[in-house]
Amino acid sequence: MFDIGFWELLFVALIGLLVLGPERLPGALRGLQRGMQKLKNFGTSVQAELNHELRIKELHEHLKKAEQMEVDKLSPELQRSMAELREAAAGVQRPYEKKPSSAGDEDDSGTSPAADKDESKPSS
Repeated sequence: MFDIGFWELLFVALIGLLVLGPERLPGALRGLQRGMQKLKNFGTSVQAELNHELRIKELHEHLKKAEQMEVDKLSPELQRSMAELREAAAGVQRPYEKKPSSAGDEDDSGTSPAADKDESKPSS
């Protein structure tokens, strides 16, 4: 990775020992190691995110090509696959979109409609 020989490494270690002292040098080396590991993890996560985005782009390109072709002439199995791919692409495009809840479950206040009716009755 780096073109550092033994003597250069020894020189850097001696300078570090003189500047930091024997008490703080091991802690500084551990901190440097943690920083390098964080940098490596960040690079890995950026690479994974870029690969994910490229796959999404390829999916959209393949969908556009397939839609430009005569879709009606495709077999029913391929048409089902196309529909599944469209749904997957739409889901990837909007992963944080809030899904609408059903009418009978809960309203915006977080309570069920039945609980609201009970609260509206006067207590005796």
